[in-house]
Amino acid sequence: MRVATKRSIAIVPLVSHIVLILGSLAFVVPFLWMLLTSLKTLGESTHVPPVIIPANLQWSNFSEVLATLPFFQFYINTLLMAAGRTLGQLFFCSLAAYAFARIEFPGRDALFVIALSALMIPTYLLLLPQYLIMKDLGWLNSLQALIVPGLFSAFGTFLLRQFFLTIPKELDEAARIDGANHFQIYWQLILPLARPALIALSIFVVLWSWNDLMWPLVVNDSVDKMTLSVGLASLQGEHTTNFPVLMAGAVLAIWPMLVIFITLQRYFVEGIAITGLKG
Repeated sequence: MRVATKRSIAIVPLVSHIVLILGSLAFVVPFLWMLLTSLKTLGESTHVPPVIIPANLQWSNFSEVLATLPFFQFYINTLLMAAGRTLGQLFFCSLAAYAFARIEFPGRDALFVIALSALMIPTYLLLLPQYLIMKDLGWLNSLQALIVPGLFSAFGTFLLRQFFLTIPKELDEAARIDGANHFQIYWQLILPLARPALIALSIFVVLWSWNDLMWPLVVNDSVDKMTLSVGLASLQGEHTTNFPVLMAGAVLAIWPMLVIFITLQRYFVEGIAITGLKG
């Protein structure tokens, strides 16, 4: 019995590692396939059975993307949109989260539930009213139309509130004894301690903004204000698509997000893990 128990205990880590390896492959293989396809000819990308390794690396696919699209302008527009949304959510969501987590006021919990109910509204239902607002403000084909609707989110408020609840309230009381007001406690005490959650939210917002296709497509029809997602979508033809060129554009567009995630993944995991400790 003891031998069988030891064997079963030894098998558990092995099974866990196998599952983790298979899960990793499920995420890594599509990226590798994208990279390999970006270096193929059109014939190799559509060949049956599929060609895994290209016979000759077609680096010209990347230069064709840059020649076909104003890629650097798309980069700048996407960076500005992602930076504006991220900074806005870090500020506004953290302010709301501080109020919900640290300030006692009538109807606080009910108001928080109402704010969370926004997560149940499908994004597509908001497209028309938001578009009409941008039109009335005269913001169509502008960067503010891309940035302003994404300055706040119920998800960001929830994520930061959960983290703020893990910070001992005794720190607030000590700061008040020293004469600090709510904004000073928020700015000088809570935010420095909440760095993992702020970084996690930043990664979420940057990834969401970088991949956002529908909203930039709705509010912009000017090439000068297009983002990377819209530019890449334009490479897909109605009847035929040059897949190697499309994948080359995807490789050029995705590498900043990979660098950001790999660099900050420790803070991302820490922020997500801690936010689930307290409700």
